[in-house]
Amino acid sequence: MTIDSHHHFWRYDPVQYDWIDESMSAIRRDFLPEDLRSAISQAGIDGVISVQAHQALEETSWLLDLASKHAFIHGVVGWVPLASPDVKSVLESLAIERKLVGVRHVVQGEPDENFILRDDFNAGISALLKFGLRYDILIFERHLPQTIQFVDRHPNQIFILDHIAKPKIKSVELDPWRRNIAELARRDNVYCKISGMVTEADPRNWTVEQLRPYFDTVLGAFGPDRLMFGSDWPVCLVGVEYARWAEIVRKWTEPLQPSSRERIFGGTAIEAYGLEEVSS
Repeated sequence: MTIDSHHHFWRYDPVQYDWIDESMSAIRRDFLPEDLRSAISQAGIDGVISVQAHQALEETSWLLDLASKHAFIHGVVGWVPLASPDVKSVLESLAIERKLVGVRHVVQGEPDENFILRDDFNAGISALLKFGLRYDILIFERHLPQTIQFVDRHPNQIFILDHIAKPKIKSVELDPWRRNIAELARRDNVYCKISGMVTEADPRNWTVEQLRPYFDTVLGAFGPDRLMFGSDWPVCLVGVEYARWAEIVRKWTEPLQPSSRERIFGGTAIEAYGLEEVSS
């Protein structure tokens, strides 16, 4: 089974999605399951994991409802108030939802550069293990040193790094991102999504050659067994169509063994998110 490990749904609201600025006007509209079903069918993708885009429990419930109605949505990475003292009770109320496979907090948007190291936030992360939930790490590359410390606090927790930690592709900077990615990848409880790269370049002037060193870096650091394809649809549409992005990643992986390509396009996501459990 081929899996897109990272996409979003939303009913567009300019207040809730205020991060969609003028440069992203193409995605200032609703994006719903039927839109995505068409995109994945053209790209040869079988199923998806839906990831939160708005930090509200109402959105988590909405995504889970969509997943219950559409079989191609195999998992949901929702939002819960991880820094709240009530987080355990919230997780207990959501535990019946078999398609809730992980949670995410928009750490990159926090004004505190060390938010990921806060004690209250880490207490919430510690609660995830009991419920078998993964945690998606959404950061900018400058947060990698703190993230390494964060991961070391939770050696038994499964982490999935979104968008290869958003390196400075637009200015063609590899280090210190490259060094820090290699260090983070030494922790075998961390997986990585090949996603969000076009939007970290110049969405209107990027080239495949410009992106290639970043792909090669994460492939060398994590290997195919801990890498997974993600589209970041519909955000990717600012710079690349869904099918084109899938084609680019397939081209990059052509030199690999068939088993390695299968990992990147499905096997890794199935393992990391425990999708076999929710699809049975």
